[in-house]
Amino acid sequence: MIELGQLEQLVAVAECGTLSKAAEQLHLSQPALSRSIQKLEEELQVTLFERQKNKLSLNPCGELTVEHAKKVIGQSRDLVERVRAFERRQRTVSVGSCAPAPLWDIVPLLSALYPEMTISSEMKSNDRLLQGLGDGTYQMIVLPEPIQQPGIHCVRYGEEQLYFSLPPAHPLSGAKALHLKDLDGETMLLLSQIGFWHEMHREKMPNTHFLVQEEDFAFNELVRASALPSFTSDLAIKREGNASNRVMIPILDPEAHATFYCLCRADEEKKLSAFFRRIESPAWKPS
Repeated sequence: MIELGQLEQLVAVAECGTLSKAAEQLHLSQPALSRSIQKLEEELQVTLFERQKNKLSLNPCGELTVEHAKKVIGQSRDLVERVRAFERRQRTVSVGSCAPAPLWDIVPLLSALYPEMTISSEMKSNDRLLQGLGDGTYQMIVLPEPIQQPGIHCVRYGEEQLYFSLPPAHPLSGAKALHLKDLDGETMLLLSQIGFWHEMHREKMPNTHFLVQEEDFAFNELVRASALPSFTSDLAIKREGNASNRVMIPILDPEAHATFYCLCRADEEKKLSAFFRRIESPAWKPS
């Protein structure tokens, strides 16, 4: 019976051009590799090489065998990856989100409901999230819009409202509410890892010079120490409290308000049933 290792050795010989180079690459002795190739020829009952003094070259049967061997090796590796990925999914809940705030509650809630599972999370664009849900990268995703289509379970999760965070000396700090255009053109602090909000800010405030910060700690330190405007949200205020040197003013634009939805494939709904029951409860509110 042909073994996968024999096919890998054959491909190595074909790619290296000589037995000695292939043996070195495979960490085998040259005689051992030669015996393995001969055994493969016996299994196939064909000759794969033209053998001349100090020269070894594939004959047409050998070329065909190498072509199919590469396919078999590729399929074997794909099989291993698929099985391992399936096994990981059995003990992992992977969540993709369009924004950071939903993950603040979703990850701890999943950890509490499924203590035997590993919970992983990341932020991606809406298109990447939907693609990942379809191909099994994510067991659940969070989007700022509902998706109603066969095979998708979609449940409303919660809302988030954006605010301007202004220093008291800012000319607009006394306003009860503002539009995004009211600060367009100013210099503002902006955190990079905010998901779909990032593109919204740049689209609605094209003349604003954003000083983008990659790390939460650096961003928060700059907000506390500087006189530059920034953004926050009702969920961030609830989580972190209201900074003493800042005035929080709600933003009136409809784009500054998001309603989030949790989605999973129908074949994952049973696995995540405890989670969906919790967020569909009338008492549920993101903290």
